[in-house]
Amino acid sequence: MAVTEKDVRTALKTVKDPELNIDLVTLGLVYDIEVDDAQVHATISLTSPMCPVAEQIVADAKTAILGVDGVDDAEVQLTFDPPWTPERIPPLIRSSLGL
Repeated sequence: MAVTEKDVRTALKTVKDPELNIDLVTLGLVYDIEVDDAQVHATISLTSPMCPVAEQIVADAKTAILGVDGVDDAEVQLTFDPPWTPERIPPLIRSSLGL
């Protein structure tokens, strides 16, 4: 079965920002996912460029993607362009967080 962007997005929901304890997808930190057969390239951001656990989050995201059935290789690229803002969080969740 072919890997889909939805499969990858579902896997990335298991990776949480340790400060907010909310997953990368819900926070709007997943900027792009490209699937080419069994290879996945994901572009993610963080809530802050000064995040002390940035390397761990990128490693966790790669591990989650590699856990998807059918994925043989994964690359996770970190970007801050455009910078993340709370507006990337869905409005209902944003309001429940008081943002």
